[in-house]
Amino acid sequence: MNKKKIFNDPVYGFVTIPTELLFDLIEHTYFQRLRRIQQLGLTMFVYPGALHTRFHHALGAMHLMTLALRTLKDKGVKISAKEGEAAMAAILLHDIGHGPLSHALERSIFDDVHHEAISLHLMRKLNAQFGGALDLAIAIFEGTYDRPFFHQLVSSQLDMDRLDYLNRDSFYTGVQEGRPGADRLIKMLTVVDEKLVLEEKAVYSIENFLVSRRLMYWQVYLHKTVTSAEQMVIRIMERARDLVRAGVQVPASPNLHFFLSRNVTQQEFENDDQILRRFTRLDDTDVWGAVKLWADHPDKVLNYLAQSLLDRHLFKITLQTEPFDEEFQLGIVDLIAEHFRLPHADAAQLMLTGRISNNAYDIGGQDPIDVLTKSGRVVNVAEASDLPNIRAISQRVEKHYICYPKEIL
Repeated sequence: MNKKKIFNDPVYGFVTIPTELLFDLIEHTYFQRLRRIQQLGLTMFVYPGALHTRFHHALGAMHLMTLALRTLKDKGVKISAKEGEAAMAAILLHDIGHGPLSHALERSIFDDVHHEAISLHLMRKLNAQFGGALDLAIAIFEGTYDRPFFHQLVSSQLDMDRLDYLNRDSFYTGVQEGRPGADRLIKMLTVVDEKLVLEEKAVYSIENFLVSRRLMYWQVYLHKTVTSAEQMVIRIMERARDLVRAGVQVPASPNLHFFLSRNVTQQEFENDDQILRRFTRLDDTDVWGAVKLWADHPDKVLNYLAQSLLDRHLFKITLQTEPFDEEFQLGIVDLIAEHFRLPHADAAQLMLTGRISNNAYDIGGQDPIDVLTKSGRVVNVAEASDLPNIRAISQRVEKHYICYPKEIL
């Protein structure tokens, strides 16, 4: 069987699966699950074209990795076939631990278990199945391999993951200003002392990438309507979870019901193969199927939230720089209780508060974006740039939000 397949990607055109191992990883049930998990969760409520999946993104990131490795090889960086395949496997599997609706339900299903930890655990399971073929890929993913530029290509402040999701998400949402100029950035990559840097002539391209990232966060990922929808689905899951644990009958698929009925810690997840099996059978269809059922549930809070989400009758959301006054929040809850004739405790479930924040670049953070100057020095891109843009967009901007049903206005 020919495993070096070619597929047609809407963003990059024809893309090749370069090795048999990568083909077999893509064919595995863990990876195929990503077809059923949308990349942007509920962003489709604002951008109707945002229906692409984690499967698309992982393949795209693998493609960008092949281009980056080819660029580095052309510049004289020694990269063996084994290292190249491992780097591509690491980026291919970097999101394999994502749960339903991507980030929106990460905290609702597990007890403080992040998708990166789940991805690593699944990679180790795959490694056992493939007879140790992923040893190097796991070392690259964890950052323990003695050539750190490989890890930087997988996970850093300018990696193949970010380049693909900005490229892909701007394509599918139609937000063309979000395109990061990935081709030129990849062409400017090089390695100094086994660390990833960019040539000095890439400074303006880096600025464009960071501006694009900042724009995409405010205009797409943290769009206020998307934030409202995501907070609603989180509250739906929390309400269903509380009801299940209180002994109330709440219909759901067996795997979703399992996670609603108990707290699963990282230790339990890593030591119980049945929990792993349940998780890898869980995807967006479980959530949407449940939400459709819950729209008819006798619990007034759950059925109102579920029906509102199905009909895109989203909560009004207000943003401001300061936290919302406690009296104002109590007043909102009183209005909800009065309008829906709910006890105060239940009415509070229909008011959602929190904060969102964004900084496109962390100057002093881990794996900064370094630039190789013409004089041979390696400096932080904020120092290499003669424009104030990078320092300005590295400042963290924080906004507080409050969401509640529009009917109470």
